[in-house]
Amino acid sequence: MILGLLDWVVIGLFFISIFAIGFYLKRFSGTGEGFFLAGRSNGAWAAGIAFLSANLGTIEILGWTGGAMKYGIHVCHFYWIGAVPAMLFLGLYMMPFYYNSKVHSIPEYLRLRFDERTRMLNAVSFAFMTVLMSGVNLYMMALVFRSILGWNWELSLWVGAVSVGFYIVLGGLLSAIFTEIVQFFLIWAGLLLVAILAIWENGGVGGLVKDLPAGMTHLWASTGTAAANPMEVGFGGIILGLGFVLSFGYWTTNFLVVQRALSSKDLRAARLTPITAAYLKMFLPIIVVGAGLAALKLFEAGQLPLLPHPGTGGPWNDTALPLLIARYYPEGLAGLGITALLAGFMAGQAGNISAFNTVWTYDIYRPLFAPKASEKHLVLVGRISTIAGILISVGTAYLAMNFDTIMDYIQAIFSWINAPLFAVMLLGMFWKRATPTAAFVGLGTGMVASFTLFMLFRSGLLSPQANEWLTGYTAPGDMSRNFWQAVWSFGLALGLTFGLSFVTRRKPEAELEGLVRGCTDLAREQHRGSWFTSPGFFAAVALGILLALNLLFW
Repeated sequence: MILGLLDWVVIGLFFISIFAIGFYLKRFSGTGEGFFLAGRSNGAWAAGIAFLSANLGTIEILGWTGGAMKYGIHVCHFYWIGAVPAMLFLGLYMMPFYYNSKVHSIPEYLRLRFDERTRMLNAVSFAFMTVLMSGVNLYMMALVFRSILGWNWELSLWVGAVSVGFYIVLGGLLSAIFTEIVQFFLIWAGLLLVAILAIWENGGVGGLVKDLPAGMTHLWASTGTAAANPMEVGFGGIILGLGFVLSFGYWTTNFLVVQRALSSKDLRAARLTPITAAYLKMFLPIIVVGAGLAALKLFEAGQLPLLPHPGTGGPWNDTALPLLIARYYPEGLAGLGITALLAGFMAGQAGNISAFNTVWTYDIYRPLFAPKASEKHLVLVGRISTIAGILISVGTAYLAMNFDTIMDYIQAIFSWINAPLFAVMLLGMFWKRATPTAAFVGLGTGMVASFTLFMLFRSGLLSPQANEWLTGYTAPGDMSRNFWQAVWSFGLALGLTFGLSFVTRRKPEAELEGLVRGCTDLAREQHRGSWFTSPGFFAAVALGILLALNLLFW
């Protein structure tokens, strides 16, 4: 694609604006609260948009558009059953514990609830996860530059890395949140039209689903057996693996998103942050599923030649959305579409890096190397760790090339880290008997078990009988394996933590005040105002909309 002058002007104005904001916000990031938690000053709408946008990077947009070509309407599961219930649960039941404890991170909460061992294990594993995810973001931005502009990989990776590192070093989390808010509106302004045009070219919604396999056009009707749908996952795997373990594990324990809620100005805003984001999350499949199914029809008709995948050599589904932009958008509008993708990349990358520098500084560096460090010293370490995280991400970007659909890789990462962590967090936050030793053993064993299962699946060492016993299918696909390895690791971590809690020493209840349900009154917010302005009411309405969407596309 050859961009015109107007396209480059639009893209250039975006980068100039982002860098200018980074310089401006530097004045507010001199303290730990300012750099790592944006001064705890955001309202529910600002924090809610940032909460969603931290997850809604280029990975989400490009990855699930490509995923829709492979899995069809089943991608909606990741937006609806795989997100909304967990977001509502976080807002109603878990944010009071996180927010009132005044922690800077999830690992810090684990230290207060359990001990230093569990905190350090989670901090190291989370730092590992964020640099892997950051590498995926760099890879996806390079994909945009390569598929549209024809740039080589090295130039594309370093342009993205330097851009994000620059404004996060200056403004910290506040810069990240600002970019995430801008990106959210750019996504809708720049990419909704391309989905509409693609659907229109294929004869509208009716023409779009015509001649597609039934398993790609129904959410639940094709989940009676694993073989009846392209994800190769039955009803139980979707409900347990995605709807419960992976979903709750990601949205309730992943500091990348929880950090945005912690930046809220008060407890009510913190509770409304994920609930507000849930409303916005439900309607994003209009872009990704609509564009993905349209791209599939065009590809099968020979009208959308996808680029070859650099790892497998086959069609590269993740290039579908940039190629649709090139197909439909004229000069000027093409610049807006590319800017939307770049903003998505930068928001996702900034989210991972800002979470990484917080966990590294507060949960690894300070307890191990500088327990008495000043706020100024910690902010300096945060800026240095931002640069280090960016450099490591350049290396991990190459790992992402080995998966034909990037979302398969991402769900595998979540199954290693978030699934067992959710088991430990669930018991720790809602059962005062859970002990520090049990939590440490349960979390560590669950993570090792999940990664071991992943390697056994990927290597092909498991027999068809073993595959069927573990997943319900003799030859499970990547996503099916991800769901079930998450279920097994969650179950193992939950069982070990529960069982060992009866034979190991528990913490005194006085040390659990404000951290565990049943040991504190701090978790009970006294809502001032009408019942229809309460977080519970907004959550109930969101749940009703979710149910209606699932029935509509049954």
